[in-house]
Amino acid sequence: MAWLRTVARLLLGAFLVTAGIAHLVVPGEFLAQVPPFLPAPGAIVLVSGLVEIALGAALLVAPARRRPVAGLAAAALFVIVFPGNVSQYLTGTAAFGLDTDAARATRLLFQPLFVLWALWSCGSWALLRPTRNGSTGRHRSRN
Repeated sequence: MAWLRTVARLLLGAFLVTAGIAHLVVPGEFLAQVPPFLPAPGAIVLVSGLVEIALGAALLVAPARRRPVAGLAAAALFVIVFPGNVSQYLTGTAAFGLDTDAARATRLLFQPLFVLWALWSCGSWALLRPTRNGSTGRHRSRN
């Protein structure tokens, strides 16, 4: 099972790096995901692309002890960009071949899978589990 997690993590990292680079190369496609009420859509696309590249690189090369944090950060990114995907659906904006409401709705259904993929492939679940004192994550004992 460890090899499957490793492959899944590396694929997700490569996906994020590729998507991040695409933000910089073809930013117009990504503008479709920026909700119309947000300011500076070009800057949002640029920054989100750089974040995706950084997170993808972290998934690819972070030491094992740092991977759960990188996975949690990637999952958070997928949650943060979800409103943009909803906006693209609601506005009916075509991009990335998503030129029908059905295609855009299907994409929305896959977003939670990306969150789960990041959490599972990086072993991030441990950071979300409650500890004995009620907080989450792994903490060192101060004894």
